[in-house]
Amino acid sequence: MTGDQVDELFAVLADPTRRRVVQLLGERPRRAGELARDAGVSAPVVSRHLRILLTAGVVTDERVAGDARLRVFRLRPESLVALRAWLDQVQAHWAEQLGSFKRHVEAKAPGTKAEGDERG
Repeated sequence: MTGDQVDELFAVLADPTRRRVVQLLGERPRRAGELARDAGVSAPVVSRHLRILLTAGVVTDERVAGDARLRVFRLRPESLVALRAWLDQVQAHWAEQLGSFKRHVEAKAPGTKAEGDERG
């Protein structure tokens, strides 16, 4: 995942309503009306957020057979897998840095005295 893709995904998920929609779709696919009700927002608001999530590739939609007006929205977990991989890289980097710092501190701590401290 490139830096630009990570930035875009973070920007998309920065909105609490969109995060709520992603959370709801993580439970199961839903229609826009269900998402609006369960997220506690109006239909036009959820429609705007769904459009942003669709454009970013976080969710997908499919038409219901027999009624082209109805769409069911689903979470695209692979879009979040890429974000998770990026977060894992960041976490591994900081775990290594903190481990190195811990070893440094532990190497300095045992048996050392502060200069001029004769109390031991």
